[in-house]
Amino acid sequence: MPSTSKRKPNLILFGIDSLRRDRMSSYGYGKLTTPHLDKLAGEGVLFEQHFSPSIPTTPAYASMLTGKDCFSTDVVALRHKGAVGAQTLAEVLSDIGYNTTCVGFTGNPSSRGFDNYLEYEAWMPNEQGKCPKAENLNDVTIPELHRLADDDKPFFLFLRHMDPHSPYLPPKPYERIFYGGDEHDSANHSMDPVYNFKPFADFLKSWIPEGVTDQEYVSAQYDGAVAYMDSCIQNLLQTVHTLGLAEDTLIIVTSDHGETLYEHDCYFDHHGLYDCTLVVPLIIKFPGKVPAGKRISDVTVISDIMPTILELMELDVQLDADGQSLVPMINDNPERRVSEFYITECTWMRKHGWRTPHWKLIRSLEPDFHFKPEVELYNLIEDPQENNNVAEIETEIVELLTSRMDAYIRKREEQTGRTNPMYTNLGWHGKGDEPFTSSQQAYDTLHIGSSLTARSLQAKQLK
Repeated sequence: MPSTSKRKPNLILFGIDSLRRDRMSSYGYGKLTTPHLDKLAGEGVLFEQHFSPSIPTTPAYASMLTGKDCFSTDVVALRHKGAVGAQTLAEVLSDIGYNTTCVGFTGNPSSRGFDNYLEYEAWMPNEQGKCPKAENLNDVTIPELHRLADDDKPFFLFLRHMDPHSPYLPPKPYERIFYGGDEHDSANHSMDPVYNFKPFADFLKSWIPEGVTDQEYVSAQYDGAVAYMDSCIQNLLQTVHTLGLAEDTLIIVTSDHGETLYEHDCYFDHHGLYDCTLVVPLIIKFPGKVPAGKRISDVTVISDIMPTILELMELDVQLDADGQSLVPMINDNPERRVSEFYITECTWMRKHGWRTPHWKLIRSLEPDFHFKPEVELYNLIEDPQENNNVAEIETEIVELLTSRMDAYIRKREEQTGRTNPMYTNLGWHGKGDEPFTSSQQAYDTLHIGSSLTARSLQAKQLK
């Protein structure tokens, strides 16, 4: 094991689940949801257009923790079968003498290689009907921070906060700090389509208080959960400071994907290849190594995180990454810019597409349970909220983007020597290996029954 007489820097990676960039005050949201993360961003670099191209949880974390895209990891589905086809960040750092601890992500194929795994309650409500997820995380993480600080080895601490992930159950006073209405108003019918969506109805009713009629109340619970998490994260940051670790610790805040709230019929979940799920935060703080208060508008992707970490920490590790280190970009000398890229989803629908600064193409690989059209096209300049599907009008654009996407797929298949996993992962829905043949079949087949069921879909316990 290498000498640690000149101790290597520590790494804390906040891989927050389901955090929407546009619901953070750091990114201009009108509600003060993230004052402590805003301060952290002011002490480091904030990336304004950071994308997670392959959703949901499992493929996104696979890219985050390997520096590879979905062709290299072979991971596209939430219920991925088998290992991740690349070395993980935890394995790399453990090999060069790091203590590695993972909090809240036990058993997922993307979390392979940590020395220690700690769990906390992130799903089920307490006797007050609330789930203090971030406090539960702190209860196991703060003692671990003390242990890591006392060791003579540098450490890598990965934290998977779950507060922005449904169920949104922030404790008082956070459940009402962004809502002042009457959530039981009988004249408000905005929750009717939510309760009538059979695949999710039972799950949503299991945690949304009985009689809630206003969708704004549920969306405010999301904002409250983010604000609650932010205050608890400050407790962690203060612990880092008190332990004397701040100057020698690289801190990164990001997310695996965003969240749909009341948009696109994808209620209070994270499916649909719309920007509310694809765009995520990225904040990097490393005193003396990155400037304070800098904002970068260039497009970055989640596979950039691992190569950036290794370069910032000046670790002599050979990494054949698909992403690129963002250090040149931080230093105003980007080596290459990303303008268009491939996007994939195997959450509750199997779709892929192509995104440019101007256009978003989404193509279904099998019928989906929202009865959406097979092809969607959005003009991101004129319609940034992606509400107006112009696929039938802009047929030449559909053909152009489809040809660019297909050419990219062929290139990556040749480079990796494997078929696009979007074509081979047919058991993505957990209901056998046959694709759905109709939207009605998908609607009738897919179902989340309760929070316990939802939790079991996220990660299995290690044997």
